[in-house]
Amino acid sequence: MATPRTVAFHTLGCKLNYAETSSVKRLFEQDGYAVVPYNAEADIYVLNTCSVTENADRDCRKSVRQVHRQNPQARVVVMGCYAQLKPKEIAEIQGVDLVLGAAEKFNILDYIHTLDGVHEHSTIHAGEIQEANIFKPAYSFGDRTRSFLKVQDGCDYKCTFCTIPQARGKSRSAEVNQIVAQAKEIGQSGIKEIVLTGVNIGDFGNGTSVIEGVRPKKEAMFIDLIRELDKVEEVERFRISSIEPNLCTDEIIEFVSSSSRFMPHFHMPLQSGNNEMLRRMKRRYVRELYSARVSKIKESMPHACIGVDVITGFPGETEDHFMDTYQFLMEMDIDYIHAFTYSERENTPAASMEGAVPVEIRRERSARLRQLSLKKKQAFYSKHLGQSREVLFEKGPDGKFISGFTDNYVRILLPFEEALINTMSPVVLNEITAVKEDIFVSSSLMKNKEFTNILTD
Repeated sequence: MATPRTVAFHTLGCKLNYAETSSVKRLFEQDGYAVVPYNAEADIYVLNTCSVTENADRDCRKSVRQVHRQNPQARVVVMGCYAQLKPKEIAEIQGVDLVLGAAEKFNILDYIHTLDGVHEHSTIHAGEIQEANIFKPAYSFGDRTRSFLKVQDGCDYKCTFCTIPQARGKSRSAEVNQIVAQAKEIGQSGIKEIVLTGVNIGDFGNGTSVIEGVRPKKEAMFIDLIRELDKVEEVERFRISSIEPNLCTDEIIEFVSSSSRFMPHFHMPLQSGNNEMLRRMKRRYVRELYSARVSKIKESMPHACIGVDVITGFPGETEDHFMDTYQFLMEMDIDYIHAFTYSERENTPAASMEGAVPVEIRRERSARLRQLSLKKKQAFYSKHLGQSREVLFEKGPDGKFISGFTDNYVRILLPFEEALINTMSPVVLNEITAVKEDIFVSSSLMKNKEFTNILTD
């Protein structure tokens, strides 16, 4: 029997990319390929790219050069958002054999089989983004204790800083019954937690395709989807990955507060706490609405965790604008912040706006928000010390510890015990512990309350 060809995968970017990479990986396995680690020698390397920031583009180029040095004879395939936006630029990177856009990446095997043995130039298959009008299901499986389940793709919003509509097309999603069937399949495989992911999941319900230029009206809303998923007994936990504040309705918040399967954890992008900046960004809300959403969540679920995305250094952002955002975040009852340093993206309105902020000031503002985030997270963790909360266990940092998240997203550490991985158990939250640049809560299983902190700052 011939040795199967080998393939390795690497994913840059969001949870949605991880879900799609995992689904493409299964296509290769079904075709007889053996999957190996990305740092091992392989016949084919597949890189699924992001293009949200300049760093994502740079990471793509670095990764391609790395595998080309590692195995110059290997085939290198680049797919995903960066591939859709800049296919010719990627094709010029030494070592790239195949570039696949948004509508082509799930047909990767068809393109792989057409490559000959000569490495003379790259082949590009990246059509117009309008062609990406079909919803392609995807979910991650096999390498984590949780699964990222794609429920929506694309975006109809016109935020002035964002390339995602150009990279993924218009908003579209599966039907509720299809997502429910996939959730059951994932649960039956032994996965305990599913994270619902997409580009703009609160916009769930748009048609799966465009028929004669007309997009079907919504037959279901996001609230309808999560109500049906809540009935899936095969899955113990669901999380909502990220949802726009204007789409995070009171109905959704109240539903999560009464659900035993949907976790009390919300991640809502803010981008700026200054209304003038929000208008320049063409966001679909004002800060007052965002504040009202946070208040509603905390009133319904005081223990809930709320995460926030913020962009620093957007064109025109003065120190006063930034401090308005900083003060807004400091006073709100939110629990962690993802700070993104603004970077110019081609073919976006923001790229040509006046008032560019020097890069060093953008970075300095991001650093200040990261420090605020650490204080917010520490304050949130402190509120829950001494409590017992249920945790889904996974491998911890450096493989020396076992880690995991409580229902409300407190990350815990325990001494490593292989048998606990992908199991759920209540723990006592004992003490906040610093590990590298993050913080955890050292914990003890309910059956062993003698565990003490064994880590150092």
